[in-house]
Amino acid sequence: MRLGELVGKEIVNINNGARLGVVGESDVTIDIESGTVLSIILPRRTNFVTMWMDKQQMIIPWDSIRKIGEEVIIVEMDQCSPALHKYSY
Repeated sequence: MRLGELVGKEIVNINNGARLGVVGESDVTIDIESGTVLSIILPRRTNFVTMWMDKQQMIIPWDSIRKIGEEVIIVEMDQCSPALHKYSY
């Protein structure tokens, strides 16, 4: 799969159904030697309250991805993960 094929897909956590973000508003980390994607980095969504706060990111390891569909990427993220709690809306 090419990176361009992921753009526009929404990322959903299978554990709680949370919508985490959309690929295209995110960055990826890539292994330069093999060319494989290591993780997707989602920026925190901003609203009026969080607009002036320090933006945090959520890193989704590639091995957390369970299924890539036509419109959605299903990930399995541990709800107890500190990164997920820091990212909650």
